[in-house]
Amino acid sequence: MERTFVMLKPGVLQRRIAGEVLSRFERKGLKIIALKIVRMDRAMAEAHYAEHKGKDFYEKLVDYTLSGPVVAMILEGEDAVTAVRRMVGPTDVQNSQPGTIRGDFAYRTRLNIVHASDSTAGAERETALFFKPGEIVEWEDRNGQWY
Repeated sequence: MERTFVMLKPGVLQRRIAGEVLSRFERKGLKIIALKIVRMDRAMAEAHYAEHKGKDFYEKLVDYTLSGPVVAMILEGEDAVTAVRRMVGPTDVQNSQPGTIRGDFAYRTRLNIVHASDSTAGAERETALFFKPGEIVEWEDRNGQWY
């Protein structure tokens, strides 16, 4: 099973849509193995977006991420990185199709509502930034055996 990191940005909590976004991942069959609300500090936000440093949108991206708490999570499933990125849709909301999270909920690219790791290596780096090993909960997926 593959793991990926997802961060719901401040707009998600502000708009009260965290449950709707989370339920999409669950309905897809992905397991939530870590989940928490975090208020990032500048150092953490800059570390998270380090690959974008120097780009024209970097400062605004960091500032937006710091504007409120975020929801950080680790999802697990087959080809989790690819599955989540497909569900999230392209970063540019003008190219995000209805049915994707960005296509359905994001209005402006710079106020994008979700971050999803772009690779397993990226997911590992981002996971280490947000979660301690003891915060990741392994559990057996009984796939409906109880209901």
